[in-house]
Amino acid sequence: MSTLAEPFSAPPNPQALSGLRVIELGQLIAGPFAGKTLADFGAEVIKVEPPASDAAAGGDPLRQWRMLHNGTSVWWQVQSRNKRSVVLDLRTQEGRDTVARLIDEADVVSENFKPGTMEKWGLGYEQLSQRNPGLIMLRISGYGQTGPYRERPGFAVVAEAMGGMRYLNAEPGRTPVRAGVSLGDTLAGLHGVIGVLLALQARQRSVCQEAPKGRGQVVDVALYEAVFNCMESLLPEFSAFGAVRQPAGSALPGIAPSNAYPCADGMVVIGGNGDSIFKRLMIAIARDDLAVDAELASNPGRVKRVTEIDAAIAAWTSTRPVATVVDVLNAASVPVGRIYNAQDIALDPHYRAREMILPVTTHDGLTVEVPGIIPKLSATPGAITRRGPLLGEDTEAVLASLKEGKT
Repeated sequence: MSTLAEPFSAPPNPQALSGLRVIELGQLIAGPFAGKTLADFGAEVIKVEPPASDAAAGGDPLRQWRMLHNGTSVWWQVQSRNKRSVVLDLRTQEGRDTVARLIDEADVVSENFKPGTMEKWGLGYEQLSQRNPGLIMLRISGYGQTGPYRERPGFAVVAEAMGGMRYLNAEPGRTPVRAGVSLGDTLAGLHGVIGVLLALQARQRSVCQEAPKGRGQVVDVALYEAVFNCMESLLPEFSAFGAVRQPAGSALPGIAPSNAYPCADGMVVIGGNGDSIFKRLMIAIARDDLAVDAELASNPGRVKRVTEIDAAIAAWTSTRPVATVVDVLNAASVPVGRIYNAQDIALDPHYRAREMILPVTTHDGLTVEVPGIIPKLSATPGAITRRGPLLGEDTEAVLASLKEGKT
């Protein structure tokens, strides 16, 4: 593979977002995750990064997060693949003017600064949309652009707590724990992508003589709202019954059986909560008495006796290795799975067959495997066409095109 940032692989077909230009001003996870997803499907994403200074190394701080190779995070090859890097100092008027000119010719601008920052720089939506009426502005923040909390700093860890997720993510009576990754950021990024695609559809429908590109709008995504949107029955159960859902560890309260179970050499997760699935599960573990028990034929009865059911399943799994449990239950068409770590994922043939593990070569020759592209589109698939860029690698080319009126 090339050690430069030009395409090292070409998508087999035109991509779904070819021709879409995105200016990415955000840093770290939420906004750049949205940009990564758009770029995977052909959008030209120009990432604007700050220059180095006496106080900072320069660039998106994610370049320095977690495990580094020659000073750059290998995570960078996931979060910034398919993007171009331009260095501009938004603290200066010259930098802000240049960004404004880039945005003039863009379809989307993405930012995840504290609300009010863009306006302070003269880059608020009102100013930018006067110059580019078709502009779509994706704004991701902790608490949204309005409301009494809008000024508060917000990170995913706080959003997951406020959104209701952290309270449930615990064993009963123990301190809630985080999921291990920044789910709040990723969920916000995905909601941001949805918002951009919706706004693009609306813009297309608003094309008229006065607005030849159609009219843009603001996509306002709050981290805590992205988490809250995924909390299923949490609020309606409280609203209807005054019920405050409590932590349940690895179980799924109110739906039985669904839990993690010990094996002789590890653990498995089993979802036996469908009526016919439950019957097949009980037969597979030689508990025909429970399979034909009329009270257990539907979920309400199983919920009442979930402790008994879980004990029966655990008694069977605990005497068998994980591989045997998985084979037996797969043969019985019962959802079951090992609890994967990174090595398990890397060695799994299904991940490979689905192209969910793909190689990228860094500028200095290191081959890194990264998550593949989702969703899978049959006619206009996504592709990894560029490695994560060096800081400012595309500044000269992008700004030269801007001077020539090509960007």
